[in-house]
Amino acid sequence: MTAQIIALAIFIALFALGAIRGVHIGVLMFAGAAGTALLLTDMPLEDVVNGFPLSIMVLLAGVTLFFAIAQLNGTIDKLIDRALAKVGSNALLLPFVFFVLTGAIASMGAPLAGLVMMPVGMQVARRYGIDYALIGLSMCFAIGAGGFAPTSLYGIVTYSTAHGAGIDLNPFLLFAIAVVTYLLMLGFSYFVWGRRTVVHEPEAVAAGSVAFTRGSASTASVEFGEGDDDDARFSADDVSGDRSQMSATDPFTFEQLATVIAIIVLLGSVVLVAALGGDPDIGILCFGLSALLLLLKPSRGKEAVVRIDWSTVLLVGGIITFVGVLEEMGAVDLLGEGAKALGSPLIAAFALCLVGGLVSAFASTTGILAALVPLALPLVADGSLPGWALIAALGVCSAVVDVSPFSTLGATVVATAPEEDKPRLTSILLRFGLSMVVVGPVLLVGGLVIPAMLVG
Repeated sequence: MTAQIIALAIFIALFALGAIRGVHIGVLMFAGAAGTALLLTDMPLEDVVNGFPLSIMVLLAGVTLFFAIAQLNGTIDKLIDRALAKVGSNALLLPFVFFVLTGAIASMGAPLAGLVMMPVGMQVARRYGIDYALIGLSMCFAIGAGGFAPTSLYGIVTYSTAHGAGIDLNPFLLFAIAVVTYLLMLGFSYFVWGRRTVVHEPEAVAAGSVAFTRGSASTASVEFGEGDDDDARFSADDVSGDRSQMSATDPFTFEQLATVIAIIVLLGSVVLVAALGGDPDIGILCFGLSALLLLLKPSRGKEAVVRIDWSTVLLVGGIITFVGVLEEMGAVDLLGEGAKALGSPLIAAFALCLVGGLVSAFASTTGILAALVPLALPLVADGSLPGWALIAALGVCSAVVDVSPFSTLGATVVATAPEEDKPRLTSILLRFGLSMVVVGPVLLVGGLVIPAMLVG
């Protein structure tokens, strides 16, 4: 038991050290996995390296490559502009519109790509008299919901880790659970802050006048050392691509039309294969479609490959590799026995979701998902808790706290808001984010895990 406790202490210490010192946690975890195996076990290094999740690496690399191409060639921006140009002047409807648009962007591989909509939303809020808290929260919720799509980071990490452990978690069900949860949060936000919304005609918001130009993007460029995603650096200017060169009325180029068709093929293939009972390999599909798009314009290749999210691949891979060592040592089972000692599986599930939310508020959400999902497995091993429900609840609970101003999402809301409203927004987001540490587990365990137990 001593070796297992030491290994767990090393795991926690490396997580804390990476967050405090700003060192990439994936690098620390991979090195720590090898060192722990050599010092505390008789595992050969070959077995440690084999624990690196190659399937998740292919999935993440393929998805981020495909949508990087779609961003670089201006397709994503053109779709956004077309959608915004069709939005009317109903101020009460606009937060929901931004929820849908931002969620769609966040579902395309990297949730943080949805941050590109933050400056747009704040401009629209100012012109239409919408409360900045309502529009900001709607976009934060959208990024969280879109992030759990089968094609995006949070969803990929959660359902891939669950599948690797033998838990049948449907990626579309996970996405639906996240969307419903965030829509409930959006409904609450409408009730609290929607009353401050003033419905009036804006100065002049013609089609394309709210387009996100490079000028507006540059004023909203934000850098983060990090609480939410390790070493994340986001600049809205980086995501906006060639938006300054286009407007909502410009026709699609041949390359953009091909990209739109590729997106439709990707989504249609995933839905069709899943409906037929298959397990669609989204990573391979994305690599195949990316190859076809690059054949149309080979010059995109160099910049698109650079935009593959290798940092997240290494982050998730390093953590899962270390968790594999912990599982081999029996440390995960030890934690499971400790959780069961609480006396009730439901109390243990609530405690795990609470810890996930609390730690995620100050650390990497992706890292927490990769670390805690495997550690939850002992709670479902005896069948007392439905595995898919617990993993889905744990995943969403780890993400709903990200509206805090200490996270990338909350910080961007504050950064893009008018100067006079920043203190109020900071206070709102801090209280809302910290409250979700408790509200999230209550909502997900009470509304998902318990009903799943009763039905099962």
